[in-house]
Amino acid sequence: MSTVQRPDHVAIVGAGVVGLSTAWFLQERGVRVTVVDRESVASDASWGNAGWLAPALTLPLPEPAVLKYGLRAMLNPSSPVYVPFTTDLRLVRFLVGFARHCTPSRWEDAMKVYAEVNRISLGAYDELADGGVREHTHLADPFLTAFKSDEDREALVDEFRHVEAAGGEVEYDRVDRDEIHSLEPSLGNGVHSGLRLRNQRFIDPPRFVHSLADAVRARGGDIRSGFDVAAVQDRGQSGVSLVSATGDAVAADAVVIASGARLNALARPFGVRALVQAGRGYSFSVQPEQMPKNPIYFPTQRVACTPLHDRFRVAGMMEFRSPDAPLDPRRVRAIIEAATPMFTGIDWESRQEEWVGSRPCTTDGLPLVGATRSPRVHVAGGHGMWGIALGPLTGRMMADSMTGGEVPGVMRHFDPLR
Repeated sequence: MSTVQRPDHVAIVGAGVVGLSTAWFLQERGVRVTVVDRESVASDASWGNAGWLAPALTLPLPEPAVLKYGLRAMLNPSSPVYVPFTTDLRLVRFLVGFARHCTPSRWEDAMKVYAEVNRISLGAYDELADGGVREHTHLADPFLTAFKSDEDREALVDEFRHVEAAGGEVEYDRVDRDEIHSLEPSLGNGVHSGLRLRNQRFIDPPRFVHSLADAVRARGGDIRSGFDVAAVQDRGQSGVSLVSATGDAVAADAVVIASGARLNALARPFGVRALVQAGRGYSFSVQPEQMPKNPIYFPTQRVACTPLHDRFRVAGMMEFRSPDAPLDPRRVRAIIEAATPMFTGIDWESRQEEWVGSRPCTTDGLPLVGATRSPRVHVAGGHGMWGIALGPLTGRMMADSMTGGEVPGVMRHFDPLR
């Protein structure tokens, strides 16, 4: 057991899955919580993502394949990884640091960390379900990855071999053209082979995060929308204060900064120098003639698709730019062009819910979870594409760390001061 000063009241900046999971697990340990958000519950990356809880695909974002695109490809708005021309020196610093981690050896080091968290991440979701969060996870059986050729498929198989070599666990079967079309009739003529992944899950992200917020409120938690935190004030033994852009304030014993891609502005005064950059993802929803029952992934195109009750979400792209930049229609069109040959029975022009949100990415692909230089100021962010997959586990680790509980050894890799 660590010897930390247990807080009675914690303020949490960010009402996404990470912030709300932290609130819920703190409540489990008897701590009062106040959650504030500049907009509202699930208003950014927790809303429009694919909702996958897929350990087989929860991998370090800085990977050698990213560099294969080349600079020219990444400047193309149709590329799965897009970097608009910029003079933003902070973004340039991030991209240089990110590129340095896109080597086989650094990916393997990071993968060893992901192998540890992937083994325990789903257990945190089970705790939420056992504790009364009404919206549950769904078993993805089958979870299909689809390809235009056997050669493309073997590229993912080779990546899985590297995952297993780093200690990860992946269960899959190869499926041929006839079998994959039998398993999922909505697939189009562009699909010639695939893999069937086992032991993966998924959620409807907006419904789940709102259900989590309801659970926090039901236990006495306060959630305030429209509270744009301008500063975190450390008042020493008197605690902390959150000051909004309009001058409102929230006082607490400690704070957790879980503000996604905007984490740096609030955490930097407390010694957090690791860059957190918006890696923006796009999504929209369509109504297929025959609704798939489970997620489908097109690794070559980097397009992720998920059935969300009455609609089918299609998501993709990684766009490194400001979180406040407007939605770029070219990115939506690029997803449609990549996905069209892979499906049948979808009217792409009848899409709804076009969305862009900011995934908080770090240069080394590892989250920032833990205390800063101040014992009263903590951060929980930088999960990149995996905030939904790792959010509840992060919340549990954060709550245990702040209340003197036992935390898994893997948390040492997430030191915000590294």
